[in-house]
Amino acid sequence: MEYARFARMRSQDLPFQLCYNRNMKKKSNLAFIDGQNLYLGTMQNNWAVDYRKFRIYLRDKYHVEEAYYFLGYIDEEERELYNNLQKAGFIVCFREHSVALKAAKKGNVDTDIVFEAMKSLIENDKFRKILLISGDGDYKKLVDYLIKKKRFERILFPNKQFASSLYNRLAPNFFDYLENPGVKSKIAYKKKRSP
Repeated sequence: MEYARFARMRSQDLPFQLCYNRNMKKKSNLAFIDGQNLYLGTMQNNWAVDYRKFRIYLRDKYHVEEAYYFLGYIDEEERELYNNLQKAGFIVCFREHSVALKAAKKGNVDTDIVFEAMKSLIENDKFRKILLISGDGDYKKLVDYLIKKKRFERILFPNKQFASSLYNRLAPNFFDYLENPGVKSKIAYKKKRSP
């Protein structure tokens, strides 16, 4: 009965292609993104991520149903960025800081990402594996544990320079670089040409 209702809808009426298809029976993956690491890692090589394309890439390539984008703290001047991330389909998470320390603190989200990933493992059995986007070595223990438990999909490094040396022994099937031409061409922001 439900299938018939979806079959009558046109594909452009559906918010995502995955609304109803055979993949829905499979468990989806979760993505945890270190926003500052992603931003700095791509900007270092003079390119930027198109958030909408990136979210679609994560969904299509890695079957990511929920993508958590972690940022250091709320800055009113960055409201457009936060809106764009949400419009692209990311769940935006901010690091908690006291008002007095906001100006002096770096937006270190490592512990928040590790905590949320472990919480998901314990409380959420509706996902298959975890995908991590960062090059920070602080996640190495989490990566090792997830691999051991067969709950790790992959770590996506923003670029080769941002990949911590702690990951040097990681098997190639567990990582990729966003700067690789096959990936970058799908997710890079391209300025619109003016007429």
